[in-house]
Amino acid sequence: MYESYENARKMAQTLFGSINAEKVQKALRPKPECIPKLAAADPMNTLEKAKQRLVAAGLNADGVGTLLDESTREDFGLYAESVENLSGTIRIPLGVAGPLQVNGIHAQGLYWIPLATHEATLVASYHRGILALNGSGGCSVLFLNEAMGRAPVFTFANLGEVAAFMSWALMQRETFNELVASTTEHGTLDDIRFTVEGNNVYVLFEMLTQDAAGQNMVTKAAESVCKYIAEHSPVKPVGWIVESNLSGDKKASNRSFLGVRGRKVTAEAEISAEMLKRVLRTDSEALVTSWRTMMLGGTMSGAIGAQGHYANGLAALYLATGQDVACVAESAVGVTRLEQRENGNMYCSATLPNLVVGTVGGGTGLPTQQACLELMGLAGTGHARALAEVCAGVALAGELSIIAAIASGEFARSHELLGRLRKRKSRAKKN
Repeated sequence: MYESYENARKMAQTLFGSINAEKVQKALRPKPECIPKLAAADPMNTLEKAKQRLVAAGLNADGVGTLLDESTREDFGLYAESVENLSGTIRIPLGVAGPLQVNGIHAQGLYWIPLATHEATLVASYHRGILALNGSGGCSVLFLNEAMGRAPVFTFANLGEVAAFMSWALMQRETFNELVASTTEHGTLDDIRFTVEGNNVYVLFEMLTQDAAGQNMVTKAAESVCKYIAEHSPVKPVGWIVESNLSGDKKASNRSFLGVRGRKVTAEAEISAEMLKRVLRTDSEALVTSWRTMMLGGTMSGAIGAQGHYANGLAALYLATGQDVACVAESAVGVTRLEQRENGNMYCSATLPNLVVGTVGGGTGLPTQQACLELMGLAGTGHARALAEVCAGVALAGELSIIAAIASGEFARSHELLGRLRKRKSRAKKN
């Protein structure tokens, strides 16, 4: 990435205006003599080791007590299964929005929405969007597709070997099915896709993972198949790696619109003119005009998809319910659409092709995350598709509220007003 002449000049002035080149070089040189000997990350966590880590880091007794509070100590065994070098837990404020009326295939009824965040106005904004949806009968949601993929790559000597390998691999579907089944009781191989680049063959294994998000499941299964290929292929690969970065794991990519990673869901509603005016304090014309301008701005910025802020609600909901929060990078890719109706109503939709969510496994079994899933009525097996449908409804609610805030000129003022209100209440409580 290039820096402009002016930026480069300013950077040079900042660096060399106060210190000379010799001091800059000294500051930036590697300093192995200053680094203490570090042990490998410890997967065998104990409470005593956790205390020792915090004390060694220089934390005082109050800080140790905060990170290793009574609740954390009581549930230490559960947390120990989730992380290496366990040194405590953190608290994030939890707000509950809704309930949201979801009219879906798998989610049907009212759902409370737990949102873990410290961002001012976020819960209030999503709650307002929910009020607008509920006032028009709720949101209709359709579950479209699901799969979780891992994309190994195999390197061969030349294109002739590539062709020979693919001819063989295409006849191995049943064997690959059996290998996948041998690694998990909960996943099945759904599809295999091939991409050739020179002497590299990328093989995307897509699996159905039932109620788990399934990243670890597909990694284990793909590795089993790769080892079989390396041993049994009539044309031996020069080398292979289990993930080529083609799967789209934990990143926004154009691949989102070419298939599915996680669960693909679309939500819609028609908001009445009355609800637009009373709850969102705007009208369909202003909303659609603002939406069109915002989506154009996103396109010019190089955004993948066309939406306002899916990441806001998804990150808060993922934290609350024990999802892999890093997957917000791919889950927040999607498309929001608004259309003005002749009667003053407004049609709206949100389509999210990469919702990486589950209701079993990962962090879903941790105490507070399990409680949030129970709050939603979506804990345990049989609820992953419903959770995905609810996520789409939440995303749509957030889009309505933020676009309305921008259209009505309330975006900046709402943050300021709610912030002042909290501060007044906080001061009054102290007094």
